[in-house]
Amino acid sequence: MSSHLLHPITRRSLMGGVAATSALVMLHPFAARAQANQAHLRIMETTDIHVHVFPYDYYGDKPNDTMGLARTASIVDSIRAEAGNSMLIDNGDFLQGNPMGDYIAYERGMKEGDQHPVVKAMNVLGYDAGTLGNHEFNYGLDFMFKVLSGAGFPYVCANLTKGQLASDPKQDELFFKPYVILEKQIRDGSGAKSPVKVGFIGFVPPQIMLWDAKHLESKAQTRDIVDAAKAWVPAMKEEGADIIVALSHSGIDGSGMTERMENASLYLAGVDGIDAVFTGHQHLVFPGPKDFEGIAGADAVKGTLMGKPAVMAGFWGSHMGLIDLLLEKDGNSWKIVDFTTEARPIYHRDADRKVVADVEDKPEVLAAAKEDHEATLAYVRRPVGKSSAPLYSYFALVADDPSVQIVSNAQTWYIKNMLKDGEYKGYPVLSAAAPFKAGGRGGPDYYTDVPAGDIAIKNVADLYLYPNTVQAVLITGEQVKNWLEMSAGMFNQVEPGAKDAPLINAGFPSYNFDVIDGVTYQIDLSQPARFDKDGQLVNADANRIVDLQFQGKPIDATQKFVVVTNNYRAGGGGKFPEIASDKVIFVAPDTNRDVVVRYIVDQGTINPSADANWSFKPMDDTTAIFETGPKGRQFASEVKGAKIEDAGDGAEGFAKYRLVL
Repeated sequence: MSSHLLHPITRRSLMGGVAATSALVMLHPFAARAQANQAHLRIMETTDIHVHVFPYDYYGDKPNDTMGLARTASIVDSIRAEAGNSMLIDNGDFLQGNPMGDYIAYERGMKEGDQHPVVKAMNVLGYDAGTLGNHEFNYGLDFMFKVLSGAGFPYVCANLTKGQLASDPKQDELFFKPYVILEKQIRDGSGAKSPVKVGFIGFVPPQIMLWDAKHLESKAQTRDIVDAAKAWVPAMKEEGADIIVALSHSGIDGSGMTERMENASLYLAGVDGIDAVFTGHQHLVFPGPKDFEGIAGADAVKGTLMGKPAVMAGFWGSHMGLIDLLLEKDGNSWKIVDFTTEARPIYHRDADRKVVADVEDKPEVLAAAKEDHEATLAYVRRPVGKSSAPLYSYFALVADDPSVQIVSNAQTWYIKNMLKDGEYKGYPVLSAAAPFKAGGRGGPDYYTDVPAGDIAIKNVADLYLYPNTVQAVLITGEQVKNWLEMSAGMFNQVEPGAKDAPLINAGFPSYNFDVIDGVTYQIDLSQPARFDKDGQLVNADANRIVDLQFQGKPIDATQKFVVVTNNYRAGGGGKFPEIASDKVIFVAPDTNRDVVVRYIVDQGTINPSADANWSFKPMDDTTAIFETGPKGRQFASEVKGAKIEDAGDGAEGFAKYRLVL
């Protein structure tokens, strides 16, 4: 069973960050019951830290209790104390992913002898080994190697080669050692010490050759994860490894093994000789109640892949992954006779869904990165580009909007670059984006409002609230229309000739109101909604989306389009008809927020002015009423494609506006 069921005393002792003393710590059952020829070995994992040393959201410029290696680190001592013997590994994606990473790479730089703040923090904790994630390559190979030279522990990667692949994986010229075998002195149940040889082998997603082609093309190549493992694991056995542990910066996908698979950890676990698998990359939690249920070969309760212990420890330091092994001496070597797994969180949510920290910071980790943290704060507060027009979302639900426009522009820029040399390079690209800050429960000030002029990195949080990642789907023109029909559920039906009819459907979330750029269209409010909130067809004859055109001509219902969006929508979030993971053709390694920042830096000065690619179909002598923030009054006359009048004060601090249809 999963070991989180075995630690009630430990868990209580950690609540609120209370330091766990030996009197409070409950030993793991393996440590408590190990016999003279048995020993308990706990291997701990961090993964997908993404430079989050501090529990701080640099985009929002505020503390955040759900993240931070300093928080995860604070439970290392107590987690070690529960164990008879322990080791600590990192599973990759530590070098890029928040503004501190960008500050070091683009601003401060890495001279010979410099130490990266995340490496300084990791060195405090005494890691035993690490592997690479895809984001380690985002700043180029030279930068990566300068950073890694400061690590006080070895890095391994068995499927990253210099140049072309050899005919035999064992003949590949690798950038790193494929594996390392560490001899650790462990204490058995009688207190006697003897060595165990633990082998760690590392893997990176082969897709780095696409995601970071500009850094890696002609310099590197990647091999299939499972193929590399099948070649090197027997060599580890021959070299005397008692236990072989895979450090797999690759997720869990049960759809069937394919060549150069991105999320190959399930099938990696099936390689003979591998005893345990640490996974990551997907920013999910395993074992756990929801992320991986129903995958054949994966037991999300027990925490096994192909019957072997496995763990995925969330992201940004949200969890510490634990694999506990009960080892038994077999002659001169050790074998595993039992195991448990756990992804232990650093926070929980109370009955009101509010975040409650379960731990405090480890001061030594904060101290290691303090100077760079403070420099990063200055960096995110300083302009990285300019906007030629104000960015605001006061009218994002009634007209094409600059805050949505700039996200779409950035997504289009990004995906065209990513797909330019692949199999989808010939397809037309559209971009779907929704307003996130649009009043509602957030109140009358809950809107994007960034004036023209300088834009700082922290302003991007105003443009894109969530840490979604970019994905793209391949769909038909008919499916594009139905996507927009679903979005049009934002509005109530309005009778022709009505005066001040209520416009907005209060039960429809603004983050499901997607605007699709790259096409032009109108919304006919006289029609009922075609789909209900669950994406079910309720009015088959209704067509709110009219005059839908691509490149000035009516859209071809059978033509294929690449639509760039986020992982929530592409994975079926919002229940849009026929939009689900089976349509996904591209899964980016980058968040939408990072893409917006990169776009601003690349462009220097952005022009977020909305292009009015959508509007409402005119209705004679008809008006509708909606509410938005009172600060929107200064922009009402500038809104393109809509005639908006001030209609006085609304409820609870909102302002009322009239849309003349």
